[in-house]
Amino acid sequence: MNSFAKMFLNLTVVGVVSGVILAGAFHVFDPLIQINKEKELKESIFVVLPEAKDYKVLEKTVGKEKLTVYEGIDASGQPVGIAFKADGGGFQGNIGVMVGLNLDYLKLKGIKILDQVETPGLGNRISEPAFEDQFKNIEITPKVEYIKNRKPEKPNQIQAITGATISSNAVVTNINNAVARVLKTFPKDEMIKMGEQAKPASAESKEHQK
Repeated sequence: MNSFAKMFLNLTVVGVVSGVILAGAFHVFDPLIQINKEKELKESIFVVLPEAKDYKVLEKTVGKEKLTVYEGIDASGQPVGIAFKADGGGFQGNIGVMVGLNLDYLKLKGIKILDQVETPGLGNRISEPAFEDQFKNIEITPKVEYIKNRKPEKPNQIQAITGATISSNAVVTNINNAVARVLKTFPKDEMIKMGEQAKPASAESKEHQK
């Protein structure tokens, strides 16, 4: 066997072994990653709906897509707002945002960045409180807007991060798209009825544990 064949064989063996190791690691760690993501998602509901003590999961299928919203409820079981995930492309990859909306469907209660792989020191600053806090109590009509290099002048505006306009715009776009989809799919009157029929997540969890 010549040297080229030996090198090729060694590289093949290394590749196969590495593939097996990676596949095994994925099999072990992926469930843990998914559990942590689910935990983070649930915790973010209470971040964007700070008055909530529990929540109800409301789902609706439109075509082939299942849409999910979380109705936050206070200690007495009264609704305080709804939360939902807003996903979409950013500068480097997907940006996932948990969005809180008030019961009147007029203002955001807050946002929490869940997923992002934006540029360190620039785009990834969308996950900093200074950026996220701008979305508290801003109006959603006619839609959320961003402006550059100056302070917001209207109740539906936030200020983009300097040097990260694309990432800032992506967050705003994802929010606007998700808000429009939720408002169309879950009208207020229908939301009230669905909320009355649904059980709190804590009650559902107790039933599963029986």
